Amino acid sequence: QVQLVESGGGLVQAGGSLRLSCIASGSIVSISVMRWYRQAPGKQRELVAAITSGGSTNYADSVKGRFTISRDNAKNTVYLQMNSLKPEDTAVYYCNVDLMRYYSSTYASYWGQGTQVTASS
Repeated sequence: QVQLVESGGGLVQAGGSLRLSCIASGSIVSISVMRWYRQAPGKQRELVAAITSGGSTNYADSVKGRFTISRDNAKNTVYLQMNSLKPEDTAVYYCNVDLMRYYSSTYASYWGQGTQVTASS
């Protein structure tokens, strides 16, 4: 069984910072890509940032220069450092991980439960 647990969300004033964490646990052999998505009320879920096992990253244009994704492979953890938060960043943030479990030969995608981020104006 695999579990993704997110933490670090909360309420912050516009211009402030938050750091999200997502820990993957369970019968994991290997993790490839780790991502952060977000979904605001009434909007579709969108990709915020992604990082490969080798450390290559990509970001949505709306967060470039403000957000930084990183990972700790030894801890099966992905982080999202969010600076200069804007009210339009308000959303539920989800981590998404492609991983291989024991007794499997393929990668599958898993989701966390989501954490609320609110940036007030």
